Formats: sequence, C-alpha cells, structure tokens
Amino acid sequence: MAYELQFADLAQYAGMFASGAATTLALTAVSTALGVTVGVLGAAARNSRRAWLAAIAGGYVEAIRNTPFIVQLFFVFFGLPALGIHLSEYVAAILAMTLNLGAYSIEIIRAGIAAVPKGHLEAAASLAMSPGEAFRHVVLPQALAKVFPALTSQIVITMLGSAVVSQISVPDLTYAASYIQSRNFRAFETCFFITAAYLVMALVLRAALNAMGKRFLMNHRSAAR
Repeated sequence: MAYELQFADLAQYAGMFASGAATTLALTAVSTALGVTVGVLGAAARNSRRAWLAAIAGGYVEAIRNTPFIVQLFFVFFGLPALGIHLSEYVAAILAMTLNLGAYSIEIIRAGIAAVPKGHLEAAASLAMSPGEAFRHVVLPQALAKVFPALTSQIVITMLGSAVVSQISVPDLTYAASYIQSRNFRAFETCFFITAAYLVMALVLRAALNAMGKRFLMNHRSAAR
C-alpha cells in the first residue's frame, strides 16, 4: 500500500512548532551572548603571561572540544545534582551551550588576536594605553572583524546542535516534533517539516549575523580613520 503524504495534519500543531522554534532561537541568543563573552575572556587568558591562567583556559578548551555535546549536556543536567547543584532544564541547556560555544570561540578569537599586527600594539603603547586598554580598543575589535565569519558559522552550528536539549525535556523544536509525531504517527511529514524549519532558521540566523558583521566592520573602519 502506497504511503500518502498528509502535511495538512500538521496544521493543528502550528502553535507548538512556533513555540518550539522560539525556544530554540531564545536558547541560541542567550548562549551566544554568554558564549562569545567566554570566548573573549578565554582568548585573553590563553594569551596571558601567567602560565597557570593560560593552562586553565587551554584545559577547558581541550575538554570541551574532545567530548560530545550531548555528554556535556548530560553532565550538567544529570551529573551536577550529585554535587548538590540542581539546575532547571532551561538553565542546564543554556549552561551547556554556553560552555560548548565558549570553548570554540576561544580558539577562533585567539586566531584573530594572533593576526593583529604587532605594530598596532606598539602604537597603542606609544599613546600611553595600558595593556587592558590596548586589548579592548585596538586588538579585540580587529580580531573580531577578522574572525567574524568563522564565529558566525560556529554560532549556527551551536543552534543546530541545540536539538539534543530535547533529551532533557526542554520544549524546543525537536521536542515539539517528537511529541507531535508520537500522536499523529506522521513521522515523515513531521521530520521533513522540522528539517526545513532548521534549514530556514540557520539561513536566517546566518544572514542576520552577516548583516551585523558588516555593520560592525563599517563602524570599526570608520573609527580607525
């Protein structure tokens, strides 16, 4: 018997799909703000003259980059309670996503910092800037401008990877799809729809970040003149 596609059956779940997509984007927005902040601080730590600080940042990066995200998520949500640290599903998801994005951001931003000409630091020093001021006003803007495309790609990857937070009952888009297909038994239509939804969200997110990046570059170039 031939399988008949019935996408119309999904219409009644439009609200749940929309809510799931909103949750996915909200988690991505919060974890991006926090993760990039961790990336900036971690990149500064990795370039620090204090060996112990650089070692801690390096250890964190290696621990995150060499373990699966879903294991990190389970460690935060299921493992930390054994130490008396109980987190809600949302907080656990944001923390895991932040730690994951932060580790990758450290290496991306560190590469941007390494690409900044040393002459610019010497120029900052000649203007009596402190090392902290030189980093904030001279090094960091240039570093971010150089690595913005790579950082954008990592943020999109983080959004797509967030699909696993449904495993700890966060009602994101994947959770909504799993719930819906278990009730309408239209697995193909449901999975096809969320695949398309993730594709659209990834393309829109990338376009939005690229637009922000162009504006950032324009402002940086204007300030540099």
